[in-house]
Amino acid sequence: MKTPDPWSRPNIHDLRTVLESIEKVDGTNLRTHERIELTVPAEITTQRGNNVAAMTREISRYGIGMLHRGSVSLGDVTVKMASESREYCYRVAIEWCVPCDNGMFMSGGKFLGKPGASEDSDE
Repeated sequence: MKTPDPWSRPNIHDLRTVLESIEKVDGTNLRTHERIELTVPAEITTQRGNNVAAMTREISRYGIGMLHRGSVSLGDVTVKMASESREYCYRVAIEWCVPCDNGMFMSGGKFLGKPGASEDSDE
């Protein structure tokens, strides 16, 4: 049996397996901002320039949740996501990263803006 590359992008099956293994809290949403389930391939570029293949889990107006193999350090990163016709690239402050099943990690962070946009810009 072929062993998966420990740094390969998680697939939809991996994401569903992890999400199903997480115990659901009585259905009450304790979050401040509404989140939308979003499952698309993504790439995290760390401050050191390392690229980590990821899969998005959810997104809100203010942040994003992801699933990936290997831990990502807390702090500012760049996250790229692509659709069939367009690529999206955002600066994200990773605020948490926790291990889960099969050597994967879930992380989440808040959007800081688009790369190259000034902090004072309204983009």
